[in-house]
Amino acid sequence: MSRRAVVLSVTAAVAVLGGAGAFALAYAGEQPPTPAQSTARYTAPDGDRDGSLVFTTDVTASSGIRHVKVLAWPTDSPVADKELTTKDMAGAEPATCAPSGEDTVRCTYTVAVTGADAAESPRGPWHVAVLARADDGSTTLDPKAARFTVE
Repeated sequence: MSRRAVVLSVTAAVAVLGGAGAFALAYAGEQPPTPAQSTARYTAPDGDRDGSLVFTTDVTASSGIRHVKVLAWPTDSPVADKELTTKDMAGAEPATCAPSGEDTVRCTYTVAVTGADAAESPRGPWHVAVLARADDGSTTLDPKAARFTVE
């Protein structure tokens, strides 16, 4: 291969890779919100003391986070028989979010669990669904963001 052909090939490859890199950076700026490091901690009521469910997640979105909604659901429920949708999450409760990085917020949802709540709740594994909506309107629904057990 001539020296000129090699130079043209290298130049073409750099142009293609540079264009792909620019596209990747532009695309990365438009990513939907991404929940990560989600955890759920369930504490059963004990005597006169209420228990609690505490769910936390970190959500990243370059456009900012409009809201995060949370729904806990037992594995043995009608929800398990179908796929959760964003419409199902319309009545879910909001988490409280605070900035924790450049494009990231840490969201926490806490609810008290009374003895009566615990008595009426199905025993066994539960999941926590999380719906994150970014300021640009994009959404992400993770129907099994975290898991806990009610005993």
